[in-house]
Amino acid sequence: MLALIRKDLQIEFRTKETLASLLLLGLLTLVVLSFAFDPGSELRTEAAPGALWVAVIFAGVLGLNRSFLAERENECLQGLLLCPVDRGTIYLAKTVGNFVFMMVAQLFIVPIFVFFFNLSMTVGMGGVFLALALGVLGFAAVGTLFAAIAVRTRAREVMLPLLILPLVVPILIAGVKVTGRMLAGKPLADVAPWLNLMLGFDVIFLVVG
Repeated sequence: MLALIRKDLQIEFRTKETLASLLLLGLLTLVVLSFAFDPGSELRTEAAPGALWVAVIFAGVLGLNRSFLAERENECLQGLLLCPVDRGTIYLAKTVGNFVFMMVAQLFIVPIFVFFFNLSMTVGMGGVFLALALGVLGFAAVGTLFAAIAVRTRAREVMLPLLILPLVVPILIAGVKVTGRMLAGKPLADVAPWLNLMLGFDVIFLVVG
């Protein structure tokens, strides 16, 4: 599994295509949504958690669409399946790779999010990053599974969002709830049920995948 993860990281280090796409779409989404609200409006602060997770989901779908493109060329995916490696290991390696790419993108997106929505870097940002880590892991677990299914379809750019977005609604709702309460200065114990929901979602879909 480590060899497969290293392979994906090396390819991305050389091309930087996935990270560039994730960052560009995530930042553009935040910019557009931030200008939808008046700078002094209270609605701007209330809408901030939703804007962050919309950017995460949109950018994540684009990244997942690209995750199997390298293996599709020259039947590399078929070569991977012929290797004496358990197919669950291949799935886990791709999931870890997608998770790493999306989390690296969040390290750049979150500060921009804080700047555009005029938020303060409070202690609650730790809870926000915890929610992002759990949410992105669950999103990667579901998305990697369906990206492998959709990679050979002609309309994969359309099929993948249609397949995964209904399934990740619990992650999206829980992420928005945790982010909103953390930015409001609530204690971590106040969002424990939502974090437990996200953790349970991650475990279920990793095992299913």
